Amino acid sequence: MIHITRRERFNAAHRLFRSDWSEEKNNEIFGGCANPNWHGHNYELFVTVKGNVNPELGYVINLKDLSGIIRTYITNRLDHRNLNVDVDFLRDVMTSTENVAIAIWRQLDPHIRALGCSLHCVKLVETENNYVEYFGE
Repeated sequence: MIHITRRERFNAAHRLFRSDWSEEKNNEIFGGCANPNWHGHNYELFVTVKGNVNPELGYVINLKDLSGIIRTYITNRLDHRNLNVDVDFLRDVMTSTENVAIAIWRQLDPHIRALGCSLHCVKLVETENNYVEYFGE
């Protein structure tokens, strides 16, 4: 079993807030991330897949194919978008980095499995100091 990782990037805006809370409570809990005018990040996405090396090809997955899947199902849909408003698979989801990483996993998993390997980890870097890693359920 070997693991291989592809990095992609996207820029997006979002807001952390609960509509059932007052503005004061949202600001108390989420601080500047509750800004009603949104805020943005330059995200880095690391997608790690695992599998056995195909002896004929010498790799687990063609990185061009993996990049194409990530771009088609994730970055093309998230880049320069408002995660709360513009992204169908994040509708009604609190757009914390944790929840975005889980949603990305759910989008990618069936397409990666179709290529004969498994998704191992989705790492989403929100800032130089904050990132999450999701390894599935």
